[in-house]
Amino acid sequence: MPTRVLAAEPKNCNGCSLCLLVCSMEKSGARNPTRARIRIIKLESEEKYLPVICQHCQDAPCMKVCPREAIFRDSEMDRVMVDYERCISCRMCSAACPFGAIGFDKERQKVFKCDLCGGKPLCVDYCFPRALDFREDYLAANMRLRKSAARTVPGKSIR
Repeated sequence: MPTRVLAAEPKNCNGCSLCLLVCSMEKSGARNPTRARIRIIKLESEEKYLPVICQHCQDAPCMKVCPREAIFRDSEMDRVMVDYERCISCRMCSAACPFGAIGFDKERQKVFKCDLCGGKPLCVDYCFPRALDFREDYLAANMRLRKSAARTVPGKSIR
């Protein structure tokens, strides 16, 4: 199964925040944008909006810093997930995330992040300006091909 990624096209985002409401309702049962697994940053000086989403990094800093190994890669969908049974709420993952894509639920005292809605991200379905898309990650597929080729031809650098 090809790796799919949640991608943002900031030039299409109009700041409507419907993605935030849909996400927060689905994931927390409340229409509360602070509980959404996606963020929208308003760039005041340019009057533009920037959707901030988890990149499910291949070399995920959040996974590296977690002292309980509560953050792991789901091999089925190649996504970074949180094991809430192991999470101790230290928030080191949140501090390590270069995208600011990990939130914190004060009520539950747990971090939260995008889990791609099991492969059907609702934020994409409700993003009418088409600022969000769930598509095949050609770069990741290309990297896997390069690694495979490097194993086949030892000692050769393949770009």
